[in-house]
Amino acid sequence: MRSFLALLIVAGITLFFRDAIPRVNQTTVALSFLLAILAVSAVWGMAVSVLMSVAAILAFNYFFLPPVGAFTVADPQNWVALLAFLVTSITGSRLSSRIRQEADIANRRRREIEHLYAFSQKLLGEGNVIQLMNAIPNHIVDAFESGAASLFLADKQKFYRSGYGTLQLEEQQLRIAYEREEPLIDSSRGFCYGPVRLGLKSIGSFGISGAPLTRQTLEAVGTLLGIAIERARAIEQLSRTEADRQSERLKSALLDSITHNFRTPLTSIKASVTSLLSPHPPQGSQQRELLEIMNEECDRLNKLVEDASEMSKLEAGEIELEFQPVPPRQLVDAALANCKTSLASRSVRVEVAQDISPVRVDLARAKEVLVQLLENANLYSGKDTPIVVSAENNGNFVSFSVADRGPGIDTIEQGLIFDKFYRGKDQRAVIQGTGMGLPISKAIVEAHGGTIGVTSQLDHGSVFTFTLPIARPGADR
Repeated sequence: MRSFLALLIVAGITLFFRDAIPRVNQTTVALSFLLAILAVSAVWGMAVSVLMSVAAILAFNYFFLPPVGAFTVADPQNWVALLAFLVTSITGSRLSSRIRQEADIANRRRREIEHLYAFSQKLLGEGNVIQLMNAIPNHIVDAFESGAASLFLADKQKFYRSGYGTLQLEEQQLRIAYEREEPLIDSSRGFCYGPVRLGLKSIGSFGISGAPLTRQTLEAVGTLLGIAIERARAIEQLSRTEADRQSERLKSALLDSITHNFRTPLTSIKASVTSLLSPHPPQGSQQRELLEIMNEECDRLNKLVEDASEMSKLEAGEIELEFQPVPPRQLVDAALANCKTSLASRSVRVEVAQDISPVRVDLARAKEVLVQLLENANLYSGKDTPIVVSAENNGNFVSFSVADRGPGIDTIEQGLIFDKFYRGKDQRAVIQGTGMGLPISKAIVEAHGGTIGVTSQLDHGSVFTFTLPIARPGADR
C-alpha cells in the first residue's frame, strides 16, 4: 500500500509539472522529486523511498529530459544529472531513514528510562521485606504496562506473582535465568526473563510477559530489584536494632498496660472464687451470678490474649491475605450480619451507591475492621442515636466511613487511639475493652494498602474512615 502511494506521488508531481504553464526548468522538477522522496523516506522508510527514487528517475527521463517521450538521453551531461539525482535521492533517503530509526530508538529508550524511574520510585516506597516481595510483581506490571510478572528468590526457593493477569510465566525459565545469570528473551511468545543481581551475585530472577524490553533494561530492572531487596532488609535490620534499644522501655509499657487490663477481671474472678469457697457460700441465684461473672471475666482475659497474639502476627507479616474482588455492599452487609446481636434494635443507616467499584480485599479480615468500628460506635454512643455506614469511590480506592453521635474524641487523643492498649481517658473506666481493636484494624487496613483515620468533635460524635484499593480487571480471585 505504501509503495502504491509513493508511485501515486511521483505520478502527481509528473502530471503537475508536465502541464504547468509556463513550463518549469528541469532543476525545479528534480528538486521537487527529491523533496518528495526525502519526505517519504522519513515517514515510510528506506525500501519505499528507493522504489520511489527509481520511479522518479524514469519519469524525469521520459517526460522532462530531451528527447521527451523516450527513455534515451541525448546530452551526455544529462547522464551525469540522472546519476547524481539517483545517488542523491538514495543517499538522502538512507540518511533520513537512519535518522528516523535513531529517533525511534531514542524515544523507546526514553520511555524505558521513564518506566525505570517510575519503577524505582515504587520500590523505594516499600520498607518491609515481605510486603516488598509481594508488591514487586505488581509494581513491574504497573511500571512497564505488562500483562503479568513473577519474581523468584533463590534463598527462599519461593515464587511471587502479580495479583492480576492470566498469563503465568514458567517457573523453569525463571530458574534458568537465575542459574545462567543472564537475560532470556522469548520474542515469539512475548516473554522476558532476567536475573536479580546484588553486585556480581545473582540472588534470584524475574519474568515479564507482554512488554518487550531490551537486554539493557532487563539488566537495569534486575539491579534495581537487588538494591531494593537489600535496602528493605537493611531497613528491617535497623528497625530490629532500634527495637532492641527500646525493648526495656517497651516491655515496661506493655507490662503496665497488660497489668492494668488484667487486674480488673482477675480481681472479679478472685472475689467470686473467695465468696464461693467461704464457710457459708451463697446459694441459688447468687451462686449462679458469681459463676456468670467468672465466665465473663475469663472470656475477657481470653479476648485480650487473642488480640495481642493477632496483633503480633500482623506486625510480623505472618498472616497471609487471600485477596478477591468484593462489592462494598457485600462487605458492609457481612459486617452488619456479624454485629446483629450486639446492635439489636439500634438504627443503622447504610449509604452505599449501586455503581460503586468492587474492592480487592481479604473478605474475612476486611470485615473485622468494619465490625470493630460498628461495635465501637455502638458502645460509645447513645442507644437512641443512629449509626451511619457509607462507602464511596475515591480515586483508586473506596472510602468506608462509620459515623456516630457519641461524646467525640479529644484532638490530642485522636493521634493516640490507634496505639496498642491505649483507651480514651474519659471512657476507660466506663466501658470495658482491651485497647487492641483499633490497632488491629489499622494493621489490617495497611496490609491491604489502605489508610485509616478519624475525624471527631467533642459532644458531636466521630467519623472513622478507612480506604481499600479498587479491584483491577482480571484480578485473581
